[in-house]
Amino acid sequence: MQQPTNAPKRAGLAGTMQRIGQALAGWAGAAPAPAARPQRRSYAAAQVNRLTEGWTTTSLSANADIHASLDNLRARSRQLFRDDPYAKKFGNLVATNVVGAAGFQLQARCYDPSGTPDTLANAAIEAAHADWCEVADAAGRSTFAGICRTAELTVARDGECLIRFVRGADSGNRFGLSLQLLDVDRIDTALNRPAELGYGQIRMGVEVSAFGRPLALWLKNRHPGEVYQAAGDLRGSTHVRVPAEDLVHYFVADRPEQFRGVPWMHAAMLRLNNLGGYEEAAIVASRVGASKMGFFTGPDGADLSTLADSDSVGDGSGELYTEAEAGSFGSLPPGTTFTPFNPDYPAAMFGEFCKANLRGIASGLGVAYHALANDLEGVSFSSIRSGTLEERDQWMMLQQSFIDGVLRPIYREWIGSALAFGQITLPNGSTLPLAKRDKFAKHLWQGRRWEWVDPLRDIEADIAAIGAELQSPQRVAAKLGRDYEDLLEELKQAEQARLRAGLAPKPARPTPAAAAAGTT
Repeated sequence: MQQPTNAPKRAGLAGTMQRIGQALAGWAGAAPAPAARPQRRSYAAAQVNRLTEGWTTTSLSANADIHASLDNLRARSRQLFRDDPYAKKFGNLVATNVVGAAGFQLQARCYDPSGTPDTLANAAIEAAHADWCEVADAAGRSTFAGICRTAELTVARDGECLIRFVRGADSGNRFGLSLQLLDVDRIDTALNRPAELGYGQIRMGVEVSAFGRPLALWLKNRHPGEVYQAAGDLRGSTHVRVPAEDLVHYFVADRPEQFRGVPWMHAAMLRLNNLGGYEEAAIVASRVGASKMGFFTGPDGADLSTLADSDSVGDGSGELYTEAEAGSFGSLPPGTTFTPFNPDYPAAMFGEFCKANLRGIASGLGVAYHALANDLEGVSFSSIRSGTLEERDQWMMLQQSFIDGVLRPIYREWIGSALAFGQITLPNGSTLPLAKRDKFAKHLWQGRRWEWVDPLRDIEADIAAIGAELQSPQRVAAKLGRDYEDLLEELKQAEQARLRAGLAPKPARPTPAAAAAGTT
């Protein structure tokens, strides 16, 4: 394209002005301004240079990442849970703190149209549910609390858990419902199909709608890793489509549009494995060092086997000494010397190195270091209190996730089945009607709670908060894992028992405001 005729004139004028400016700057004694270096406008962590060339710059979807890694992650996580003491400890912490010995406690919350609690219905529902908890396992080997502990441990180890509803006569109990725990290996990670007529798309064995809602799971009819096979059963492993309403498929999602879960230890697994290998190498080196081995060196050109033929050397049998005995000294053939081998290992930094790794592992697992490592050395009350309170917040978050993902769907299924089978009865013998299912379905779950770290100060703080109307007695009772209404009923029964025993009535307790003010 031809340039305008006045372009050279403009270029010449610009050059003349630049030279005039430089001359004026030199006349004024100022150095000419250096040319500005071009700046890269990007985040430092996004730059690609010699320090970050090994850092990934690609981003896949959550399901693409999981599809490529899930089977390997799960197999290695199971091996760590089986063999590594710290992984085993983490599993115990999860089962103990999320579910606990008594499991989650049901609190029915039925109300009459006037807003008054329906205490008779609430008590009947809670009693019937307690009876069902004893027979909830379709296999007949565990209680409902045991199923919850196994399910939560499975989620931590495998990344997800799978519970199937067994209804009707197959349930094996009078409520018409039981639960079957299934191994998540039955969900075929390699099964991926586009949406077809009558079916949604299948992603890693999970059939989902266009909006990502699970429609069904495609399960293998037997465990792919089962070594036992019935005689005559030559069929390969096929898939069975199970509707989503017949299953509870629970996992904790890290990213949107995620259809499968990953083991919770994935960020710490590499360190756990390396630490285990390091400790094993240190133990072998320590055993070698404790053995105090050495080498025999003969004269130049001499064969040690010929020197050991004489009965006058060694232990008298013609063999050089190969074992040590406390308090014994022997002689060697003429010219033979002994060179000890004393490896000085492990070094003094062994313990600090292990602690540093365990701190990183504890961070990856989201637990307190002192709880994972059973190490209370050097901790103070304030530090252990801070770590414990932070850890408890995580346990309560996991409890709520388990309530939302597992307990609520199971309860909705149970209350409908129990009402349909007429298994919830009032004290007068009448059964709760199925027509009022929506009313009877309202409930809460109370997870386990922990004792106060500093009981006196924490109780005083709660009393002051109640007195200042900044806290309710219900919430304080919930912090201890108690239902406030049940607590009041127990206090009432205790006072009645006191009177029946002929004891004087218990003195009236001060009001919260008076207790906070220190008066009666």
